[in-house]
Amino acid sequence: MPLPRLNVHRHDHTTRTLITLSGEIDLATAPLVRAALAECLNDGMGITDVDLTAVTFCDAIGLNVFLTASGRATEAGAILRLHHPPPIMARIIEITGSGFLVHELPTGGTPSAGLPRRFNRGW
Repeated sequence: MPLPRLNVHRHDHTTRTLITLSGEIDLATAPLVRAALAECLNDGMGITDVDLTAVTFCDAIGLNVFLTASGRATEAGAILRLHHPPPIMARIIEITGSGFLVHELPTGGTPSAGLPRRFNRGW
């Protein structure tokens, strides 16, 4: 059996959770991300932070998972926030007008009007 191309770790703190992803987010692994985010919402997490520091690839399917999860979170009165996207992913987020998902630019990134710089460093 091949090794998974994506690792998903969840760290809960009362009504907040941190999801740490490492590896590739694509057609094969997007269901893992979708399920992890849906589970957070189902468990009543008010804020779900997603650390993308170790993500090496994310295609349009992965971005769609985050956009859909953000919409569902908003409908439920919850918040989904992405943190530390790799530079290429940050650029795709910016181009698609999805900057509202991101709460910090990658280290050394140039601030863009489309990407907010907010980030709660309480983790």
